[in-house]
Order: sequence, then C-alpha cells, then structure tokens
Amino acid sequence: MTTYPPAPLPDWTHDAPPHGDGLLRFASIGPLVLETGGELPDVQLAFETWGRLNRDGSNAVLVQHALTGSSHVARGASEEEGWWDSLVGPGRTVDTDRYFVVSVNMLGGCYGSTGPSSLAPDGEPWGARFPFVTIRDAVRAESLLADQLGIGRWHSVLGGSMGGARALEWALMFPRRVERCAVIACTAASSAEQIAFAQAQLQAIRLDPAYRGGDYYDGPHPEAGLGIARRIAHITYRAEQELEARFGRAEQDAEQPLGAVLPADRGRYRVESYLDHQADKLVDRFDANSYVILTEALMSHDAARDRGSLGDVLGAATSEFFIAAVDTDRLYFPWQSHRLAAGLPGDVPVHMISSPMGHDAFLTQIHQLDDQLRSAFYGR
Repeated sequence: MTTYPPAPLPDWTHDAPPHGDGLLRFASIGPLVLETGGELPDVQLAFETWGRLNRDGSNAVLVQHALTGSSHVARGASEEEGWWDSLVGPGRTVDTDRYFVVSVNMLGGCYGSTGPSSLAPDGEPWGARFPFVTIRDAVRAESLLADQLGIGRWHSVLGGSMGGARALEWALMFPRRVERCAVIACTAASSAEQIAFAQAQLQAIRLDPAYRGGDYYDGPHPEAGLGIARRIAHITYRAEQELEARFGRAEQDAEQPLGAVLPADRGRYRVESYLDHQADKLVDRFDANSYVILTEALMSHDAARDRGSLGDVLGAATSEFFIAAVDTDRLYFPWQSHRLAAGLPGDVPVHMISSPMGHDAFLTQIHQLDDQLRSAFYGR
C-alpha cells in the first residue's frame, strides 16, 4: 500500500500537549470553499487531544462525534466526563498511553468550531447566512487540521452515527491517510426514512416563530422548535422495547393523563416527561442553527454521490474496515451495516452490540466491542 508522507511534526507533539489531555484547543485552518459553492473566509476548528504523537506519527487516532456530540471524547485532565470514556483513555481499548487521540468539533457545530453562531467578517453572527456544509466539507476541513498537527496518516479513524459517516468519508476521500476505519451504527448513505425523520426535525425548528429564518441571536432562541426536534430524534435513538420496559403506560408521579376535561390540562405519562427532559437538556446546551446545519450535512451523506455506483466506490476502498451495528437500532438498521460491509473488499464481518436500548447503545454499550476492536485495530 502506498504510504502518505508525514508532515513535519510540531515541537510539542512528542511531549504533553500544551493545554493538557481532554481540554479544548483551537486552530485556524484558513478559508474554505464548500461543495455547494459557499465559502467561509477563516475557519476555526475546536479540538481536543489525548496522549502523545510518536516520532514517526504512526499512532494517531481520530475519533468522530455524533450529531449533537462534542470533541470531549474522554475525561483526560478535565473534570468533565467524556462521551466515550469507557473506550478511550489510559489502559482502555484506545489506550492513550499508546495512541495520540484527536477529536474535532465538526464544522458548523456550536462547541468552538466555526458555525452559524460565530461572527462573520462584518462582526455579526453568521445566522441565516451560514452556508450549506456537507460531511465531505467537514472531512476536508479536518484534513487541514491534521496537516497542522503533523499527522500524515491516521492509525485509525472511528466514529458512531454521524461520526461513522465522517469516518467513512475520511477513508474514501483520503485513502492514503487512513490505515484503519471503524464505522459504528451508521450506513453508506442516509436512507429515505432517515431523511424523513430529519426533515420533520428541521421543520419543527424552522416553523418556530422565534427562529426568524436563522437570525435570532439578538432575541429569544427557538427553544420550542429545537425541543420538538430533539423529541422526534430521541424516539429514533431508543428502541420500542426499552421505552415499554422503562415507562409502559405509567403516569408521571401524581400527574393524571385522564385527569382533566381539556386535553391541554391533562397530566403526562412518564414517557412524555422523559421526552420533555431530553428536550430541555439539549436546548440548554445546543444551538438550533447548528442543529439545522449538521442535520442537513447528515442528510447529504452518500458515499456514492458523484463517484459512480456504491459497489464500485466501496470496492475500491483501501483501508482496513471494522463495521458494527446495534441489534435493536431502528434508525440505522443492522441490515444497512451488512450492506456496507458486503460492498467493501474482502470478508468484512459486522460486529453486533446487543442491547434493548436501540441506536444510543453505540454510546452506552460500546464496551461490548472492546475485544473485537482490540483484536482488529488496537492489540497490535
């Protein structure tokens, strides 16, 4: 296999990074022209690192976050729990005593990378003027950051859900820079049903009067619309059997679902209270415009777009692949992971997370893949 020559290594990479493991850092990657014709004059990417890059730059691992995730994969030197702490850290499967782990907040997000809430050149938030971003745009931006970090070739790139889409695009766009690629709970392309669920979420936000076409930063934010979008999404993230087992038809505390003459005055079922809670949590931490931009990007995900047939595109991939699914996932069905694996060169198995939880098990039950991931990627 042809190797990609490593870029010159920054002085700090062989020692502890200057701001410590798991602490937010920023890099300017300059202007970026986007797939659909938009342009951002000066892109900033927020990222975190763990561990140290070795002398030949061969131990770098890129971990990609999901739709509303952040770059905070593991706790590191911070006081905040990471979203994949069970997978990434000292002595973990992705052992930060051995590997230099990088995670980047996706372009268009709201955790430090340039996004709709960032200031445009005129000093006002981008808002409705922020251009369409695709998964490929985000990966191209990340490649420029990798250049700055002195990473010519990733030991591995892995991610789940939207992070899996970014991982796959890394392997297809920059095959010489990705030795191994793990795509977990994701597919080769967003399906009609996945796009349909996403469109309903976007309409909930766009139809909120407070959204104002995306220019709401000088007034109330569209919290109601974003909350509805989260409710719709969260139903797809969990399996029916888990919701039934946890909530059934139970009432929320003393509330009575049949306790009022008017529907608007009735009490809630416990499952309704649960969705309200999930909505409130997201509204407190996420920007509605970023939700729109990132959801549109995920809707655009299609490995075969403008490249020929899916079989030809996947069949030409040169990275070593690890594919995994959740057996109860009703957003990214296991059969879609099998289809992805079948298109890749060689005999690529689909590893299964078994959980009644549904799609979100790729986050909470990732430890089920420890042995398989070590055997495939991280035990060497």
